[in-house]
Amino acid sequence: MLQVSLSWLGLGQLAVSPWVLLLLAGATWLLARVLTWSYSFYDNCCRLRCFPQPPKRNWFWGHLGLVKSNEEGLRMIEDLGHYFRDVHLWWIGPFYPVLRLVHPKFVAPLLQAPATIVPKDMFFYNFLKPWLGDGLLLSAGDKWSHHRRLLTPAFHFEILKSYVKIFNRSADIMHAKWKRLVSEGSTHLDMFEHISLMTLDSLQKCVFSFDSNCQESPSEYIAAILELSALVVKRNEQVLLYLDFLYNLSPDGRRFRRACELVHNFTDAIIQERRHTLISRGSCDFLKSKTMDFIDVLLLAKDEEGKQLSDEDIRAEADTFMFEGHDTTASGLSWVLFNLAKHPEYQECCRQEVQELLRDREPQEIEWDDLAQLPFLTMCIKESLRLHPPVTVIARRCTQDVVLPDGRVIPKGNNCVLSIFGIHHNPSVWPDPEVYNPLRFDPEIPQKRSPLAFIPFSAGPSCTSIIY
Repeated sequence: MLQVSLSWLGLGQLAVSPWVLLLLAGATWLLARVLTWSYSFYDNCCRLRCFPQPPKRNWFWGHLGLVKSNEEGLRMIEDLGHYFRDVHLWWIGPFYPVLRLVHPKFVAPLLQAPATIVPKDMFFYNFLKPWLGDGLLLSAGDKWSHHRRLLTPAFHFEILKSYVKIFNRSADIMHAKWKRLVSEGSTHLDMFEHISLMTLDSLQKCVFSFDSNCQESPSEYIAAILELSALVVKRNEQVLLYLDFLYNLSPDGRRFRRACELVHNFTDAIIQERRHTLISRGSCDFLKSKTMDFIDVLLLAKDEEGKQLSDEDIRAEADTFMFEGHDTTASGLSWVLFNLAKHPEYQECCRQEVQELLRDREPQEIEWDDLAQLPFLTMCIKESLRLHPPVTVIARRCTQDVVLPDGRVIPKGNNCVLSIFGIHHNPSVWPDPEVYNPLRFDPEIPQKRSPLAFIPFSAGPSCTSIIY
């Protein structure tokens, strides 16, 4: 036993076990951590008092659950934007504050800041990590910059031009299927379901040069992607399953792992086969016989030092594009058709514009150069993306204090939600925001709006985004 003198407390010599001393040291450390956190939390709360907030459900839940992932939730976001015209505070439980920004002037300091100062908030994005790996959506810092440089050739006009024929063929398949279903007596069609299959069909052809015929017959790979997308959204609504170890034990977690394995095996097989083909036949000779796809670009990409992407990196980027590309595009196209159906006068203007463009042309197919010759259709698409942005919010985390235009400061360490839906429906930015009016985007009418007033797919140095 150790002898400890406590004469300064008037207790003399005491025999103390080393385990008691260890326990005392641990309790002291824990108490110091709790006091430090409590002071930091109190100081942060004091600094956040300058931001208004709507009434909470109660002290424990805060505002959690007030905004649901449905139309009712979007309407509430819209109402909050009407009442709080720039920034308001949102509490997720008793200890997790989030600032919601709904005005372009106030999102500018966050979107225009370097990604090191205002990086993506990875809390929700991490749900996607087992599926998408370190692709552009989930990577950050030097790795994000490195991959972004290597992927730039994939978006060169000469490569994108060749994809227009693929889009035409996929759209023709969908249209033929619609005509067949109508002739068989169908009176209602789920536009989003059909358009999702069409966008996935197009992406498989553009990313992998693979034709699964998924619009006409079931595809395990396509079914797995749709299941993974649904499971990620479902998990976001189940707070208890935010913890990985609980989610992995749940039935949904097991389904998620099985679907991930199927998707990864498909992508890996394509990569291995293509790499072997490029080596055995030579890249130049092989690419003369086909349209260059996304996998080709990734396999041939080299940085300044001649280093190539690993197979794991290529898989992450391909899976990321399949996820990000199909859902946002399908959502945007579905809402365009919805809005044109509700406004037959605009629909007729679009029809006449296209018919005039394709007059005396055989076959009657849109080509790359035609896209710039459809100004009214472009206006209709933009207005639909304003009313119904495919990406409704993006999340950012402040690693430094961020000063807003009115002098208020977002304290370091806080998370922010930039509400694209709120910006697009803010009446101080868009007069009569609920009215579908394509003339808002008339290029011949001078616009005084901020460039950040219309950001349907995010903006800024780290502009990969996600649907909530």
